[in-house]
Amino acid sequence: MGYNEDWDEDPDAIMKSQTKHVWMSEPRFRKIFDEIEDGLQGVMGKGPYEWVDKRVFDAVFDKSTLLAVHKLMQKGDIETIDYPIARGKEAHVFHATSVNGPIAVKIFHTTNAVFKGLAKYIDGDPRFSGLSGRHRELVNTWVKKEFRNLRRMRKYGIRVPLPISYNKNVLVMELIGTDVAAPRLRDIVVDEKFETFSEMLDMVAVSWQKANLVHADLSEYNILWHDGQPWFIDVGQGVTEQHPHSEEFLVRDVTRLVHWINKQGYEVELADSILRVLEEPVPELQPLPGGD
Repeated sequence: MGYNEDWDEDPDAIMKSQTKHVWMSEPRFRKIFDEIEDGLQGVMGKGPYEWVDKRVFDAVFDKSTLLAVHKLMQKGDIETIDYPIARGKEAHVFHATSVNGPIAVKIFHTTNAVFKGLAKYIDGDPRFSGLSGRHRELVNTWVKKEFRNLRRMRKYGIRVPLPISYNKNVLVMELIGTDVAAPRLRDIVVDEKFETFSEMLDMVAVSWQKANLVHADLSEYNILWHDGQPWFIDVGQGVTEQHPHSEEFLVRDVTRLVHWINKQGYEVELADSILRVLEEPVPELQPLPGGD
């Protein structure tokens, strides 16, 4: 998920955004917004940051989202939301802070069009059976799903961000990086290329054989590079082995990793890599804090 300043929204829709937050003038909501306004200075274009784009605020922070942010701020999980560090079809990710330092806040979009193609990653997952077709429920379940996938992967030592909290369509998690977000694998040159490939394949194998999960959207765009190691992100699509398309998703993930290493000048066979993930013994990775 990369950040792109070029917007493709309908200009008329942007003009209408001026009326989108009229509800804030209602006394009840005005009080709530007053309580969190200081923490939103960055995304409102009033903070000490170089970027300013009010369209981000208008597009992301609808009534339900602001109420969710309010609850997370009241809990102490978020102090400030500062500026976007990544943008995808499904969500914006913001640099934010808590009492413990920098964090990442992922806010999923709530428009109906966004999640049309994602139901297939929930249907068939026994953890989320009985879900209705209501869009808002689908979005909220997606956030819960990513939170649970992160915890499950960390339990088995797979490097993913530490999930902290969530409410409705807002997910709070560890910021992978120091003060700023770590770069994507796509955007850097790795010195030990084959060792990195082997390490990533091990994490895919551990996820499949021990965590009973497949990432289902793994690529060089969804892998960050931090402290000389690859970290998997965007695990919301992840499904259990029982999902009817789990093996198809697994093959796709491995195919993308093989494509990456072969771009580095190697000649790795896809069949050998898939066999390694499915059948070869996997390493015992040290569990990470927050795993469950």
